[in-house]
Amino acid sequence: MKQTNRLTLANVATSILIAVLACRVWAAESVAGGKITKSTFGQTPSGASVDVYTMSSPSGLSASVMTYGATLISLKVPDKAGKVVDVTLGFDDLNSYLTRNPLAGSIVGRVTNRIGGAKFALEGKEYALAKNSGANHIHGGNNGFSKVIWKAEAKETPDGPAVVLTYTAADMEEGYPGTLTATVTYTLTTKSELRIDYKATTDKTTIVNLTNHAYFNLAGSGDILGHELTIFADKYTVADKALIPTGEISPVKDTPLDFTRPMAVGARIAQVGSGYDHNYVLNSADGSLALAARVRDPKSGRVMEVLTTQSGVMLYTANGMNTKGRDGVQYTNHAGLCLETQHFPDSINKPSFPSVILRPGQTYQETTVFRFSN
Repeated sequence: MKQTNRLTLANVATSILIAVLACRVWAAESVAGGKITKSTFGQTPSGASVDVYTMSSPSGLSASVMTYGATLISLKVPDKAGKVVDVTLGFDDLNSYLTRNPLAGSIVGRVTNRIGGAKFALEGKEYALAKNSGANHIHGGNNGFSKVIWKAEAKETPDGPAVVLTYTAADMEEGYPGTLTATVTYTLTTKSELRIDYKATTDKTTIVNLTNHAYFNLAGSGDILGHELTIFADKYTVADKALIPTGEISPVKDTPLDFTRPMAVGARIAQVGSGYDHNYVLNSADGSLALAARVRDPKSGRVMEVLTTQSGVMLYTANGMNTKGRDGVQYTNHAGLCLETQHFPDSINKPSFPSVILRPGQTYQETTVFRFSN
């Protein structure tokens, strides 16, 4: 068929719009041997550019990480029929991450979770932190690690493609002592895993406790109440109404917190108020990489295992969530679940809890692996 060179104004406008969108979303350069692509996601109000690195593996997994907050913005996983969906909650544009993001996929620090009274003492000196959770401090403060731009480098490793992100927090940034250099490495392994390695060093005694705050939904949509969850923890840290641990560690047996055998997330969720927001004391807390949790979606057949070197895992079920997410989908109550591997909340104020203190000459080093099967 002979093709005409004439276009209507409407067609011209449509073509331009498609071209602009394509440049913005898809224009990418291959880096690190072609298994990683780098693209621009947008700019912050200050004009800083935010990049996205997308890793792919032969197993069908792909993961995208952006430099703002060292955030995992997408993790695509096939089901038993080969259908690939994004199993994390997220947004299509940078502005949504800047303005209405419930920390989805972000790296949280310098200290994740809560610090009671927004203060702590270290080497005889008391430090005051932002009271951004009632009278308490949470997730590193008003401008923690989830709200800064990290430096990124893509590289190939024997385990698979990786993105190494680095951020240096200044002495007394958000009230924390010491210049802290943190490095977070995301690796998409050949074993259908997303591995996250955390490292940090300091020039002054400080505290550090890093985690990733991804919300998972193995079905890709709907809620997670039908997901079957196992947590390899016989105990949990008892907390007060403000979710600050009392220091007591109690058994989960005969409570709605017992996930020592597979149990639907929604089976007893009504017994814990608005939903789960609890820290579990992992059975394997010797610093070795061990199985912490397993999640299974019966409909899709997707299974996610969480392995970690950390001593605890925080189960959070997106309680009261109400925001518009990826592709305009409305994320509502219990749209996802978080399994935040970490040291216990308020550890710095609880001498019996695992220590979060880091001193000069020491290296903070932890690993968490999300392993998928179907």
